Amino acid sequence: MTPPRTQQIPVVALAGFLGSGKTTLLNHLLRNREGTRIGVIVNDFGAIEIDAMTVAGQVGSTVSLGNGCLCCAVDASELDTFLETLTRPSAGLDLIVIEASGLAEPQELVRMLLASENPHILYGGLVEVVDAAEFDQTRERHPEIDRHLAVADLVVLNKTDRVGEAEQERLRAAVAELSRPAAVISAVHGRIDPELLFDPALRPDGEEKVRQLTFEDLLREEEGDGDHGDHLHAAYESVDFTSNVPMDPRRFIAFLDSRPEGLYRIKGFADFGAGDRDNKYALHAVGRFLRFVPQPWARGEERLTQLVMIGAGIDAEALRAGLTACRAEPGPAAPDTERAMWGVLRYVQQEPEPEDVREGAAAEA
Repeated sequence: MTPPRTQQIPVVALAGFLGSGKTTLLNHLLRNREGTRIGVIVNDFGAIEIDAMTVAGQVGSTVSLGNGCLCCAVDASELDTFLETLTRPSAGLDLIVIEASGLAEPQELVRMLLASENPHILYGGLVEVVDAAEFDQTRERHPEIDRHLAVADLVVLNKTDRVGEAEQERLRAAVAELSRPAAVISAVHGRIDPELLFDPALRPDGEEKVRQLTFEDLLREEEGDGDHGDHLHAAYESVDFTSNVPMDPRRFIAFLDSRPEGLYRIKGFADFGAGDRDNKYALHAVGRFLRFVPQPWARGEERLTQLVMIGAGIDAEALRAGLTACRAEPGPAAPDTERAMWGVLRYVQQEPEPEDVREGAAAEA
């Protein structure tokens, strides 16, 4: 019998040079998490203010920030150990953010995450924060920023209130050229819509509603609900697509492999019809990363492809037209449909053996 799948926790890497506004962005996410339980890993030996609390960063420490949020101070060699700790069911986390300032190269962090054998994590993207007011000076001091931008999945051009409109457009064009095909969004005080990075968690039985007043509630009251919400959503677009006609696996993979610049996330389910009549395929794409997870259709469930695409500067109609062109032709299934599914299966992670099976095999040996 196949063991039940364990929900994988997205791990987002947050990078940027000193003063770019990484911690401010992180605080913003924690204050506006809408019930999502966030674990934070920092690679920093100084003091970092998170959610208006000062955490003295000692390697090996785990500090509770309240309401399910945790903060760990680690060095690179301990990353896997802390990921293992934070992904335990008892931690109850929905998202992990790694503040990468202390790591020499963000691409090394991405490499470690993609190479991790932890079956409970899912790569959530590399977010590079750039100080708009200091970009040219930072680039002179740290030319490696070009390399960092080249591997980013999402670039936040922060502190745009400190530059004029013409200068902001110049900077956006320069950053977009260096980070292509990543999405680039502008921000002030690190305020980005959390839904760019994660989906708000749905808690059963009002678990997050019936609780004592917390510091984040007070902060939200101070800042005001909605005083900057409108322009957060204006920084990106969300495009939905639904089809009751199965997708052609070969054309769909070609679409995903050539997805346009600025398209940061794709999430949802795909129906491949005759390619696999038993399963729908959950899709998770962030930046260049793509993963499918086959899941059995529920009895009586309507067989639909349902996708949401999130990005900046994207053409909604062109995306919908491209996906419409990926639908399978009506009539009998093509004779090579099963072979066409190979392209999809390349992006399906092999399930690890359950721990009790591995332990049993070791005992028998």
